[in-house]
Amino acid sequence: MKLLEGKNAIITGGSRGIGKGIAQVFAQHGANVAFTYNSSAESANELAKQLSGMGVKAKAYKSNAASFSEAEQLVKDVVADFGSIDILVNNAGITKDNLLMRMSEEDFDKVIEVNLKSIFNMTKAVQRTLLKQRKGSIINMSSVVGVTGNAGQSNYAASKAGIIGFSKSMALELGSRNIRTNVIAPGFIETEMTGKLDEKTVEGWRQAIPLKRGGTPEDIANACVFLGSDMSNYITGQVLHIDGGMHT
Repeated sequence: MKLLEGKNAIITGGSRGIGKGIAQVFAQHGANVAFTYNSSAESANELAKQLSGMGVKAKAYKSNAASFSEAEQLVKDVVADFGSIDILVNNAGITKDNLLMRMSEEDFDKVIEVNLKSIFNMTKAVQRTLLKQRKGSIINMSSVVGVTGNAGQSNYAASKAGIIGFSKSMALELGSRNIRTNVIAPGFIETEMTGKLDEKTVEGWRQAIPLKRGGTPEDIANACVFLGSDMSNYITGQVLHIDGGMHT
């Protein structure tokens, strides 16, 4: 059963990691996929080719979600290319970890800009299209760190907590037009980035998780499929923790 058959989705930061996993699973479920990348055009175009091979329309766009003007242009381009937008997944994000005493103002501002302001930029840019359609699903990627905090990640935690507050506000503002806004808060998800970490450290994290494993991009993607599909039509303003029981 293809839960997203015929729906058009935008995924920011969709060329690698969690975003790539979401793009792949969306395509498997019949969604047409527009996704953004910042650096590697080669890998982005390769992914677009792979998705197209699943029988859906797919296109990669070089765009920085932290730029308001680029977000606006992206939405215009996607509407022109795909005709409509049904799902927005705000996934783009970065980390610049450090203890507060060593954290620069630049590193604090950059994380807020990329992780939080990008959500504002993309939501505002796509809002007009969704309001005209009187339907749509916005899925914002937060983190368990945005709920619990974490030493050495005050900038990241602040940005991810801000996403939750912003999303709950959008659920209230847009709900009357049948536009739903929900949040996913991933825990420890194993991607190319975590693959570079010391195996002993990673195994220690796994053992601290009740399910005794890290999550996969597919674990996050499956939840995005549910929230983007008609199966979640009566769900908005919620935060879904996908963390193997790390924080209960």
